[in-house]
Amino acid sequence: MNKIVKLGIILLIITSVAAGILSFLNEKTKVIIAKQQEEANNLARKEVLPNGKDFKELDKDKFNSAIEGTNLITEIYEGTDGSNVVGYTIKTTISGYSGPVVVMTGIGMEGKLEGVKIVSNTETPGLGANAATPEFQNQYKGKTTEENLAVVKVPPTGNQIQALTGATITTKAVTDSVNEAIVAYKNLSK
Repeated sequence: MNKIVKLGIILLIITSVAAGILSFLNEKTKVIIAKQQEEANNLARKEVLPNGKDFKELDKDKFNSAIEGTNLITEIYEGTDGSNVVGYTIKTTISGYSGPVVVMTGIGMEGKLEGVKIVSNTETPGLGANAATPEFQNQYKGKTTEENLAVVKVPPTGNQIQALTGATITTKAVTDSVNEAIVAYKNLSK
């Protein structure tokens, strides 16, 4: 019995030290990770709204009125060039086939999509993960906010997006995210 208690205490000490080290390292890297995520978001904003020189997060009241009728939007930034508002970047999170898909959408003040970027995803490599390729994302550029986008399996026309082969669920998830961004843009334009 004495041997079992001694081994238990030794195991407790070892696991406590390991937990302490992990906790310390987590605290040390938390700020670095948050900074890198913010830098990645800033780059994505500039990519999806290239005319925006500066980006400012919407205040809470404006944000709340913009997201009325939506449920995927996590943040909205106003893009400016000097004192002129050139558009908005709208970040959404939706469930794809394998997990969450985070999408950044840029919409210019003239009501056209300036760009779409998949910020992060856990989709299947070679299938749903292809939504992060420029070839897929460029389909959204120049589409109008006058009507919702639709996913099709044939070559697209108008406000249609061609589905990725073998990844219709992911294509629909990204397109639904962009449609939510369009709703927010329309709410902001009222």
